[in-house]
Amino acid sequence: MTITEYTELIRRFADDFTALQEAVLARMNGICAPEIAAALEHASLAGPITVALAHADVLARGAVRRAELSAQTPERLRRLRAHARKVRRARSQAEAVCKEQRARRLPGRSQPVDMLELRVARVASPAAFAEALRQELRDRGLPDGTPQAPESDLARWAWDRKTAGDELPAPVRELRDCADDAFVQALLRDAREDENPYLPHDAVVERWSRHARAALAWGRYAIGQAERDVLAFSLSVRRGRLDALDDAYQDTAVLAARSREALLRVTDLHDRMRAGVTTGPFAELIAQCRAAALARFADAEPELWHRVRELTVRHQARCPEQADDCPHCHRTLATVLADAPPADTGEDGDGEHPTATVPADGDRYAVLADLPDTAVVAVADAAVADESALCGYGWATEDGTTGYGDSLASSSGEAEVIGICAAALSLLEHHEDAPVVLLCDSVEAVEAVNTALRSADPAAAHRTLLFPESRHLMDHLVRYRHRVQVRWLKGHIGHALNETADTFARLALRRATGRILPSAARKEEARLLRSLGSGTGPLSVAA
Repeated sequence: MTITEYTELIRRFADDFTALQEAVLARMNGICAPEIAAALEHASLAGPITVALAHADVLARGAVRRAELSAQTPERLRRLRAHARKVRRARSQAEAVCKEQRARRLPGRSQPVDMLELRVARVASPAAFAEALRQELRDRGLPDGTPQAPESDLARWAWDRKTAGDELPAPVRELRDCADDAFVQALLRDAREDENPYLPHDAVVERWSRHARAALAWGRYAIGQAERDVLAFSLSVRRGRLDALDDAYQDTAVLAARSREALLRVTDLHDRMRAGVTTGPFAELIAQCRAAALARFADAEPELWHRVRELTVRHQARCPEQADDCPHCHRTLATVLADAPPADTGEDGDGEHPTATVPADGDRYAVLADLPDTAVVAVADAAVADESALCGYGWATEDGTTGYGDSLASSSGEAEVIGICAAALSLLEHHEDAPVVLLCDSVEAVEAVNTALRSADPAAAHRTLLFPESRHLMDHLVRYRHRVQVRWLKGHIGHALNETADTFARLALRRATGRILPSAARKEEARLLRSLGSGTGPLSVAA
């Protein structure tokens, strides 16, 4: 193959998604021509290959699901499952290659480290340094914040600093300024109808990447609804409904590919923008403004500046990272200046557990010590399907009452919220006056429900709740906020109620996805109740 032919082949794969995907799958199966395999190794195709495999991964799992729900032979199902596993492995390998290539590109673009004295002064006295910087910017006729690139919304920040001649096209302005729900709808139309050529624009690509996950969740929602429809009918009359399930998987495969493409494009944008602020005239402006601000700081705070200088000089005399200007030492030095133990900034903590809900002495039951004797205590848990938005939830109380059901959720957090709400509403109905306490091992779910209950506003939890099923339950639960408490409970530590709730949640998911027949589910339910030693049957809480 000549250099021209090789270049043309790479260009073809870059422009033709179908050809690229066929080539990638052929390579995965070991039937790829040598010249095609060589072209696929080109660095420019690393990102597009991950997009093609994201699409193929969803389709492979869809083929398995259709086979599971139809009268396919065991041999056919075995082959489809083996293919899906191969695609998943190829996707993981391709994403690792893409990540490694980007890591190799980044060192030359890393942002220079400010001088140590500046970083220490900025951390030790942020208000004084910020005021010095504002004065310097005003004297230069620059707006506040100019010499600093933000960690997020980098595209808007960079675009706002371009000249007035770079006017945004009207469709881009519409995408940038519309409400979040409208933007997600635009992403769904992009995948299901016509590709939107304006999404990759620098001014909106970050927003595309942020909302791509929500759009993909709605694709999984359509799969879940289609699965429910298929399972409502016998094998002999499922054909048309299986075709609808195929359509849902096709749409979701496109959403998965576009989500991956959005991530690649925003990553490239960030690399370009950060390169722009670390080199050339803008980098020089940043350095000049910060150096001048430090001089103003020294004039305004001479005593503090003297201590900063003395401490940094002493530190750099013995620091092993002094050649790189001690890039990680400034916070510790600022703490020494303050003559106080290091402040807890929250950067290294996981921020997981609300203080009031975690037992201080390690006793997993101490969380209940302050409850009145009349309180009804239950533990809720949930399980989420891999392929679709179907989820199962289960719960169990101290008196042996249990319940389970299924619904649709965009994430494990939303599924856990559904389990909490369904359990609480059922217990409120059967215990008219008693307070109801729900324990859950999901920090996200506990915080979402508590936020809604405290504010008396279901919308306060809408960051976690995407689908109408969960929002409806939350709307209903908020009416009983004065009788409901939700607390965090550490999971998987042998807590009997937690393990029971988890078992019922997994049973509910198996039932919802058709992986266990209703008759077998009833037998499994009875067996679980016998193992609990309870004579109390489950309340009917199925969604």
